[in-house]
Amino acid sequence: MKLWYSFIKEVKLASRGFYFYIELFMALLLLLILMFVVPKNFESRQSEYIHLDLPKTVKKAYIKEIKDKDLDGKVEKVEIKNDDKVINSRLYKTEDKEIYIIDDKKDVIKLADKKQKIGAVIKLDNKNNLDYEYYLQGYESKRLKNLILIIHNVGTDTIKTVFDKQDVRPLSTEYEALTDRENLIPSFLTFNGSLMGLFIIAAYIFLDKQEGVIKAYAVTASTVREYLLSKVGVLLLTTIVSSFIIVVPVMGLKPNYLLLLVFLFATGFFASSLGLLVASFYKNIMQAFGTIYLIMIAMIIPNIAYFIPSWNPTLIKILPTYPMLEGFKEIIKESGDVSYILTVSLVFFIVGLILFEIANKRYKKTLTV
Repeated sequence: MKLWYSFIKEVKLASRGFYFYIELFMALLLLLILMFVVPKNFESRQSEYIHLDLPKTVKKAYIKEIKDKDLDGKVEKVEIKNDDKVINSRLYKTEDKEIYIIDDKKDVIKLADKKQKIGAVIKLDNKNNLDYEYYLQGYESKRLKNLILIIHNVGTDTIKTVFDKQDVRPLSTEYEALTDRENLIPSFLTFNGSLMGLFIIAAYIFLDKQEGVIKAYAVTASTVREYLLSKVGVLLLTTIVSSFIIVVPVMGLKPNYLLLLVFLFATGFFASSLGLLVASFYKNIMQAFGTIYLIMIAMIIPNIAYFIPSWNPTLIKILPTYPMLEGFKEIIKESGDVSYILTVSLVFFIVGLILFEIANKRYKKTLTV
């Protein structure tokens, strides 16, 4: 009962301060970004700058073929700024490309260099076959270069026949792809909940140290554990509320919200306990800033692997935010792995308990320091 009264008191005190609203404000900001800035799915079109050094009849036929693949079948006249020069071009948009037809070969070369896009000059060889001269950036993979060589040395019908003969078997028929907007949610939840929670609870502790609140606990009936748990409770409350602010409008009824609540509780408790432990070694937030900053930078690294799956070194898998990201991703999918979520939640809760007990012992020893 004393813990409950202590928690209610902390909520009332925290609600009068600035830190209480940081997570809620960040949640609203991230929600606005998801809803009004981030598209449901990003469009990834490759830009190509092409100069057609062809006879009029061949050039007309080539442009007609491009126009047939254009999304609306209409040519768009655009101006491209390159340094101080304005280049007139005709733009055709296909499903995967933006093709700019440019009259001057020199402009194509300059645009490929300055804009860091693919440039090409198409002409006829000695046998009146189309000859392609590409201007690449130098960092293209050998696979892409080989693909370009194959496309223009082997008929497209032949390539299509080979692809059609390939035996493609899905590894899982229950795979569910998230939209680009939904795919950002695990990263936002990890940042807004765990990382912000670590910083904010440390800020709470330092504020209480500055105002002498912690020293006052030495002469009260309340225990240090109750004081620390009430702080953790405030952080868990704001973490859960802010996370639901982000998830509900974007995902609707799709996620398992009971699992989300369990996972938020476990990861939030872990982050709060870590923040308490870090704060126990310093007298003020300025002294602790370097340590907190380094921890948060390390915690952000798994986000790189999350968005670039091809880069996934084993070392980053030991960082706590790696399973956090995977856990949140499993939760927002309709067919998420429940056993993985519960296992990771249990691990975070146990580690959080260990960190909390260590922090509790340290605060008992340094209560009047």
